[in-house]
Formats: sequence, C-alpha cells, structure tokens
Amino acid sequence: MVSRINRQIVLVRRPVGMVDESCFAEVEGEIPTPGDGQALIRVLCVAIDPAIRGWIDERGSGYLPALKLGEPVRANGIGVVLETRSERLPVGALVTCLTGWQEYSIACGDFSDLTKFASPLPEGCSAVDGATVLGQGAVTAYAGVVRAAPPVAGETYLVSAAASGVGSLVVQLARLEGARVIGIAGSPEKCRWVVEELGAEACIDYKRENVDARLKALCPKGVNVFFDNVGGELLDVVLRRIAHRGRIVLCGSLSTDNAAEPHRLRNYDRLMSRRASMVGLNVIDHWDLFPEALKRIGGWLASGTLVYRSQVVDGLEHAPNALVRLYEGDHLGKLVIRVAGSPLG
Repeated sequence: MVSRINRQIVLVRRPVGMVDESCFAEVEGEIPTPGDGQALIRVLCVAIDPAIRGWIDERGSGYLPALKLGEPVRANGIGVVLETRSERLPVGALVTCLTGWQEYSIACGDFSDLTKFASPLPEGCSAVDGATVLGQGAVTAYAGVVRAAPPVAGETYLVSAAASGVGSLVVQLARLEGARVIGIAGSPEKCRWVVEELGAEACIDYKRENVDARLKALCPKGVNVFFDNVGGELLDVVLRRIAHRGRIVLCGSLSTDNAAEPHRLRNYDRLMSRRASMVGLNVIDHWDLFPEALKRIGGWLASGTLVYRSQVVDGLEHAPNALVRLYEGDHLGKLVIRVAGSPLG
C-alpha cells in the first residue's frame, strides 16, 4: 500500500433540529491495522440511511452508543477485504458492515463488536447492489415481512415511505406473500412508481391528499399491518384506522428524526381497544436471516420478479449533502455514495 492516508468525513458538531452539512468535516487519518479476528477493508460504497441521524445525536440510537465528536460518521457500507486476520473474511471478499464515512475501515468476523461486524456478500454481487438491494436494508425489509409481521393472504399491508430503499422492498415482498399492499409516499412520481412498477394496489400522496380520508376509503375494514418508516403524525393517523388485532412494525422515524421534541402519540389507546400490537424492528436482531434473505431476494432479482432503484453519487465528500437530501425526499429508491477511486461497483 503506497499511502497510509485514510480520507474520512467526521462529526464536528451535533445537529440541532434539521441536520446540515456544517456538522461534518473532511480530515485525513491513518489506515488502521487489523487485529485478531479482524480485516482491513477498502470502502467502495456507503448507504445514506436514516439511522445515521440517530447515531450522530447526543442521545444515540438506543442500541448503539452516540458517535463522538471527531469520529468518522457511522454508516452502512460495502468494502473489499485487503488484509485479514479472520477466516470468515478472506482477502478479496466483498463484505457489508458499518464502514463509516471513510476510505478504509476495520471489520470483524464475529459479533464481538456490533459496530464492526461484517457479513460476506454473494458472489457476483456488485458494491452498489450490496448497498441497496442485497445488503442490510434488504435483510431489514425481509425480516419485517417474514418474521416481524408476516402477511396473511388478503390482508391489507400498508407501507410508509414506500418509495424508499427499505419501503420499496417491503411493498414487493408483502405482495409476493399474498398481501394487498397500499403505499404512502411524497410525490405523484413516487406514487406512480409504487403502483406501476412495485405492484401496490394504491399509493397515497401524503403531501397532497388527506391520508385519513384515503385510508377510510381504501381500507374500510381497517389496516391489518402497518410497516412504518416515518412515525410521527402519520403513525397517529394510521392508529385511528388500525384493524382488530392489527400489527404495527416500527422500522424508522423519518418525520421526527430532526425534530427537537418527539411526537406524542394521541391515538395509542387504539392498540388496546382493537387488541393491536406494535413492535420495533432492528436488523441486528435478525442477522441469522442474512443468507436466506439474500438467496431469495437474489433469485427474485434474477427472474425480474423484484425491482429496485438507486441514486448513486460519486465521491465521499458528497456524503453530508446526501444525508440532507435524504430528508428532503428528492429521490427515488436508495441514496448511495460511491467512494472516489473504488476498484469495484
């Protein structure tokens, strides 16, 4: 390796309210050396996920500690193994882990450190595929549909942020399992994609339509399953329309991630009166599903049964702007940063 410089984007200021680019700075660090059970990876792509907002907040995410000032921003990424001291992570393997916003990262082959745990990706998978449809987001969607709230044929399965990376997969997976799927998205273009390409029966434009009125018309017997990536006021509206013994999966809180105060639910009593349930979803609890999820999703991709979209931005330096864009909602599918000089993907 000619250079020992590791270009990084670090957190220099915690956001108050809406995240902005001044919270981050580009620095140069040293390329780390792997210890026992670890590998050094060259980062090829990083995914721009809502989880990043929680990790850079002083409160942390609740399942991982808050990022410290001066540390590379924590993020899901894809990398190729350059040096290894782990049998599970051979040189040349393409892996997914919390690489962070940097060019080189340390990964480990076991669960001893969740912030470094890596899983190999299927042979033939590209780095961009791994950051979008064959990586951690895919396992999140798969775990939600297969384990957290399996659909019953004929049930109504409602998905918020239905045009997002995880949401778009949930729409399709629930439909493949026999559910009647309805999406919620934030523009006519997104709604058309959710219906015409992802196969939802309908999609509600929450920015231009009355969501409660549309749910009443589309779901006269109530919502059986709500896969929620948004939280906040939208969750309150859906609680009013939850069916008897309905199930709610909490996967994200896009609408309140940048809020100074959390949203206070007003309709939580519907959980009791309708004997409904609400559960949080985190991919960390379902890592055992990784091989099964990638095998099934990979098969559906190969056959054309499942589709996805991604918007790839070249250059690590654009990661802060991409995080801001995530909350502006100006894209379809998954936002991905392709690290400059990546040899693959």
